[in-house]
Amino acid sequence: MNASHLAMVYGTYLIATASPGPSTMAIMATAMRDGRGPALALAAGVVTGSLFWALLAATGIAAVLNAYAQALALLKIAGGLYLLYLAARTGRSALRPAAACAAPRAAGSTGRLGARYRQGVFMHVGNPKAIMAWTAIISLGMGPDGAAHELPAIVGGCVALGVGVFGGYALLFSTASMAALYARARRAIEGALAAVFAAAGLKLLFSRG
Repeated sequence: MNASHLAMVYGTYLIATASPGPSTMAIMATAMRDGRGPALALAAGVVTGSLFWALLAATGIAAVLNAYAQALALLKIAGGLYLLYLAARTGRSALRPAAACAAPRAAGSTGRLGARYRQGVFMHVGNPKAIMAWTAIISLGMGPDGAAHELPAIVGGCVALGVGVFGGYALLFSTASMAALYARARRAIEGALAAVFAAAGLKLLFSRG
């Protein structure tokens, strides 16, 4: 694989990953509200979920899953319901008065960080569109004459970009200025995040493809 082709693969993945979506917005909101540690834990979970689908796509298992409509349907239902659960929880938080939500920003306990990590994993593993996205990335990278030894460069490079993007969002939005912005516009930010979760969940539940 030549460098220009690999750069095209990386560029495609970078644009898809960095664009606004439920995962990126959740990381931003978590960073502004809870600080760097919980946001990085959430980002690590998202990257883990992405790596899970990347490995399935690279080994061809994703193609098998795509062939079974029932398996994908169950995955869509589970992912959609989980996103709706996050929408409801975030919406309730947006409706609470500021005093009820006020809490010092801290690194968080191991249990809380673990919960954030699991949330990130579930968000990504429960999204069947990630299967198709990674299948497309692998297909684009390998091409008709691709060889198996090219897979580590494709998967490894894209996952590294994911770490940079999601981790970058966590670090950028955990600054003091962003925390102050969140404090001023908490309800609007959480309301927007709830709407994104709800829209993504309903799209998974009612999409045909």
